[in-house]
Amino acid sequence: MSLSKRSTKTEESNWVSFSDIMTGLMVIFMFIAISYILEVQKRQEERNELFEEFQATKESLYFALDSAFRDDFKKWKVELDKDLSIKFTNPEVLFASGQTDIRPYFREILDEFLPRYFDIILQKKYVDRISEVRIEGHTDQVPAFNFDADPYIGNIKLSQLRSAQVLKHFRNMPYFKTLPDESVSLLQYWLTANGLSYGRTLDDNKRLTSESGMPANNEFSRRVEFRIVTTSDKLVEKVIQELREK
Repeated sequence: MSLSKRSTKTEESNWVSFSDIMTGLMVIFMFIAISYILEVQKRQEERNELFEEFQATKESLYFALDSAFRDDFKKWKVELDKDLSIKFTNPEVLFASGQTDIRPYFREILDEFLPRYFDIILQKKYVDRISEVRIEGHTDQVPAFNFDADPYIGNIKLSQLRSAQVLKHFRNMPYFKTLPDESVSLLQYWLTANGLSYGRTLDDNKRLTSESGMPANNEFSRRVEFRIVTTSDKLVEKVIQELREK
């Protein structure tokens, strides 16, 4: 065989080997791309399912609470929002100015409200869907005297003590004391007392001033809220965080 023919055959052999390598790499990249697309689709399906579950849980709890308390909330001047927060905004009912003792009428309302409220959220269909139940104390921007030199911190202490008093009242109720141990353990995991000072004041329409940009209504801002945080809330926050990091 001549040298030129041998050289040509070697070049053809090298070209075939290079073509095989490129074909193999293309196949590998194709499988990687398909795997990535399938993973993206799977995550999107999981997110869609998550948001559907999130919406269904919220709507179910809202409907149950609204059906149980619609007339009472009107009588008590209480607001139930779509975010599952229940706002007690009548300052003449809640606490005396600068005080942490629950007024008699608010005590009567709590005695009627709390057993029915927890009977709803302790249902089996909701137990795995709730991660926290917050009792929030909120104040107006008037400094709470004798609590702290810093007005905001002083009102943090005042609102914290007020929310703790509501939680204490609940734990002292006959209803709570007759709950099964399993429910007591669950509520001790769920329930938190939070003092939020005047960080989340309300306007005349009982909307957050931070969202509406309107002046604060001191009477509405002085309030106690019961807020349900669902497990889906936590998962939605996680998804949003993942999207921000991309």
